[in-house]
Amino acid sequence: MFGFLKKKDGTAPAAAEANKPSWSERLKAGLARTRNALGGGLGGLFGGAKIDAELLDELETTLLMADCGVEATQWLLGELKARVKRERMESPAQLRAALIEVLQELLTPLEQPLDVANHSPFIVMIAGVNGAGKTTSIGKLAKHFQSQGHKVLLAAGDTFRAAAREQLVEWGRRNDVTVIAQEGGDPAAVVFDAISAAKARGIDVVLADTAGRLPTQLNLMEEIAKVRRVIQKAEPSGPHEVILVLDANIGQNAIQQVKAFDKAIGVSGLVLTKLDGTAKGGVLAAIARQCPKPVRFIGVGEGIDDLQPFRVEEFVAALFDDATA
Repeated sequence: MFGFLKKKDGTAPAAAEANKPSWSERLKAGLARTRNALGGGLGGLFGGAKIDAELLDELETTLLMADCGVEATQWLLGELKARVKRERMESPAQLRAALIEVLQELLTPLEQPLDVANHSPFIVMIAGVNGAGKTTSIGKLAKHFQSQGHKVLLAAGDTFRAAAREQLVEWGRRNDVTVIAQEGGDPAAVVFDAISAAKARGIDVVLADTAGRLPTQLNLMEEIAKVRRVIQKAEPSGPHEVILVLDANIGQNAIQQVKAFDKAIGVSGLVLTKLDGTAKGGVLAAIARQCPKPVRFIGVGEGIDDLQPFRVEEFVAALFDDATA
């Protein structure tokens, strides 16, 4: 749980850092299942001699099994077939290049970096189901904003799970970040106190944790909506960002989570974690077609720098291993 808490400043030992793969290498490794789980995955479909119905059928199956979903798969195939006809493509290599371009076109609207300079304090409300990696992501986000020179404060709004509170408090202790926390009590009150403290101390960014919950738990969804209302009482312009943390391993269930949390609290951005697990990265295509929300960050590991801003070109390149976008 505390794998990214290496030293007081949150960094790993120098020797380990020197041997650590680059972000692009880690992303490529994290998306290996998308490429390879299906007999070569996306990158292995295009070794034949011609574009034919069999190749397109195989591509459709691959996209579906890569968690793209029916709607995004149909859209991608429709775009590709139109290009094949319009540009008179003949070789699978041409189809591969076209797929890269079409995927980039589909995903580009999701690439919207989070800008926290418009408000002070900039209040980020963070939600997600249990196990999505929410609390760990908050620690990584705090380090990210610290590296940009921002003063950060954490609100331990998950008052129901002691481990979540303790994790944030430990992260704050080791990295000199203030954490507003209390045992039990009202999550909304914790967040309200945190915003008040941030204003008094000249804090730039407030990251407010909330208790994990399933979208079907209507009483808990109402509670998280209450947290949002209390934030607006503490700061009428807030929250300035509402992030939903998604576990990439849940596949198409991510769509239902986005829709449910958006209805309850107005999701404005996503963090996609655990792309290095059993995940297949095509779920971003499904999100782009069915419930497009900016993907602020993606994660491929437990390290403090294993959560990075989402960049479409490097993501698609990693899907195809050696593709250059």
